[in-house]
Amino acid sequence: MPTLHVEVEGRVQGVGYRWFTRQCAKRQGLAGWVMNRPDGAVEVAAKGGEVQLKRFRRDLQSGPAGAHVTSVRDLAPLGESELGDAFEVRR
Repeated sequence: MPTLHVEVEGRVQGVGYRWFTRQCAKRQGLAGWVMNRPDGAVEVAAKGGEVQLKRFRRDLQSGPAGAHVTSVRDLAPLGESELGDAFEVRR
């Protein structure tokens, strides 16, 4: 199954970005997680269909109102087992 593991940079903390990401993932039927990183970025990992992951990545680039995404950068791939069966917001 295709996977996505990215770091999102910009004004993405304190603007509802993780909850926006969860909504988008659920709409696309994806499993995985999103979490804030100490450096101010947001890390996202997901698995699902190729088309759905492409749509999801576009959503990540736009973000919610109040966010300003400057980059969505690929990270080393994770195994499917590390992504779970649902999409969760990690703290």
